[in-house]
Amino acid sequence: MSDIATLQSDLLAQVSAASDEAALEAVRVGALGKKGSISELMKTLGGMSPDERKVQGPLLNGLRDAVTDAIALRKSALADATLEARLASETIDVTLPARPENSGTVHPISQVLEEVTAIFASLGFAVAEGPDVEFDDYNFTKLNIPPDHPARQMQDTFYVSPQADGSSHVLRTHTSPVQVRTMLNSKPPIRIISPGRTYRVDSDATHSPMFHQVEALAIDKGLHLGHLKWTIEEFCKAFFEIDAIELRARPSFFPFTEPSLEWDMRCDRSTPGKIVFGQGNDWLELGGSGMVHRKVLENCGIDASVYSGFALGFGLDRMAMLKYGIPDIRSFFEGDLRWLRHYGFAALDIPSLEGGLSR
Repeated sequence: MSDIATLQSDLLAQVSAASDEAALEAVRVGALGKKGSISELMKTLGGMSPDERKVQGPLLNGLRDAVTDAIALRKSALADATLEARLASETIDVTLPARPENSGTVHPISQVLEEVTAIFASLGFAVAEGPDVEFDDYNFTKLNIPPDHPARQMQDTFYVSPQADGSSHVLRTHTSPVQVRTMLNSKPPIRIISPGRTYRVDSDATHSPMFHQVEALAIDKGLHLGHLKWTIEEFCKAFFEIDAIELRARPSFFPFTEPSLEWDMRCDRSTPGKIVFGQGNDWLELGGSGMVHRKVLENCGIDASVYSGFALGFGLDRMAMLKYGIPDIRSFFEGDLRWLRHYGFAALDIPSLEGGLSR
């Protein structure tokens, strides 16, 4: 009996000292496993006399039950301690704000507008704005566009009902009226760009009744075509992110410039669906430009014998289509979320005059 009591005390001490479930399992195997100390004692019952079994049986069964119960209690205590430690180390601070999720993208036209504005700002141009509903006088007359010019025909221009004072208004067909307003309200030197929406009666894959333009105007003493060409070159290198370009000038006619030029840029279209800028044997039309007509300067109160200037204009939608491979201008205005997610921008990446996007 003393040996059983000593064994029970020793085993219970080992159970209490077990620091984790692995140590407790080792104690259980050593006591209750097939070759454990209690299991070996239980095997001796078969060789005892009936009187000895009556005495030793209850003692050994009591020893086995006591150790089994102690192991179960210790295992439960260790599990509770493990759970408490895990809860302490994996707590969640519910006061933290939710992680931000991007729910929208920057529209390609907005992206291109920011790019163009940043490039011209690097060249010293400020941004000027004006109303979409414009005086007929500012949209046509002061820009040396005569009354019989085709641009004034009803099929080309959106006309607004005459005002009470008899003045005629239109949805501006270009952003040039902003240049007129700037020249009327500012004295040279002038260096501005006028980005914004414009309107013409036209709609197909490359034309839209509402589209976007950016025009640049510079008025100062001694400006000439060389300044115009350099400005276009620097802009195109930064916008298309190439180190060198080759421009080709073609004579043209615009009522508000003299001489008038349209510019092409060398490119490579040999790969279907892809344009490589700055090399190849093809030419890409950029836009119109020219030296500001002296009548426009005089209409805006600027002495044409002292000052000269140049103006240029590009379609923002067309520039976006060329740079980012967008085939149809009408897609810009359809509001298709799948299209916007594909062509949209997560953040405004602005190119510098050194070339390349600054991220």
